[in-house]
Amino acid sequence: MFKRVLLFIATNILVITTISIIFSVLGLHSFLTSYGIDYESLAIFCLIWGMGGAFISLLLSRFIAKLAMGVVIINPNNATREERFLLELIYSLANKAGLKSMPEVGIYRSPELNAFATGPAKNRALVAVSSGLLMSMNRDEIEAVLGHEISHIANGDMVTMTLIQGVINSFAMFLSRIIAYSISVAMRGDERSGEFSYVAYNLLTFVFDILFTLLGSILVAAFSRWREFRADSGGAKLAGREKMIAALRRLQNASEIEDARAPSLAAFKIAHHSNWLEIFSTHPPLEKRIARLQQNRN
Repeated sequence: MFKRVLLFIATNILVITTISIIFSVLGLHSFLTSYGIDYESLAIFCLIWGMGGAFISLLLSRFIAKLAMGVVIINPNNATREERFLLELIYSLANKAGLKSMPEVGIYRSPELNAFATGPAKNRALVAVSSGLLMSMNRDEIEAVLGHEISHIANGDMVTMTLIQGVINSFAMFLSRIIAYSISVAMRGDERSGEFSYVAYNLLTFVFDILFTLLGSILVAAFSRWREFRADSGGAKLAGREKMIAALRRLQNASEIEDARAPSLAAFKIAHHSNWLEIFSTHPPLEKRIARLQQNRN
């Protein structure tokens, strides 16, 4: 799990750092003037690139999921018996959840017991289910897992996660450049060499980009854990509370099997390992999720 969390965080840090390197090499620092920082220009710069990177990832999410996980989309016209069962179950749950457009449905080959929903909008969503889950769970448990994923779509969680990640990215870029500039000016002392100050500014910007993005990941993970509780509740309403509890218990028993492909999709799966790095985990421990559902039942 440590490797997966590290890769998940590193992916976002890499995006922010890459943007910083490109702008440093090209010298695109229009917010730096001879009088200091133009805060309005800096804010616009950070908002465009912080939010832009997040929304580009969202727009490409279905394509990336299919490519990285090898998701095969089910064609209703020539679906097998198992595939038709899956389609009918998802369509039924989607109708119950009030979705106006049915999501794409696909299967990916993996021994893990998992499923995920992604996509740029409610009407352009994808629900992917692992072959391991279909082979290992009974109908009621599968229904509960799919209810959880449909709840993510109905709640607009993919867009909300993107907005939060974009805001975090923007603030990280904004604060890192202000602090980097202040320190580089202070380090300059009596020196009047703009080159020295510029080099120090760039190096400090990279360091603070990584630091603030890492800290921001804690907030993103906290929201992700909250949305998992909410999706569990939604799955319980769509499929039944006992079915949802049973499905989580089955996932708990098979938690040692985890597909390491596409760490960026870890936040969108129903199950995800948790340990002492829980503050960076996108999912609460399964025992806590089960306990929450049991408490709500009483």
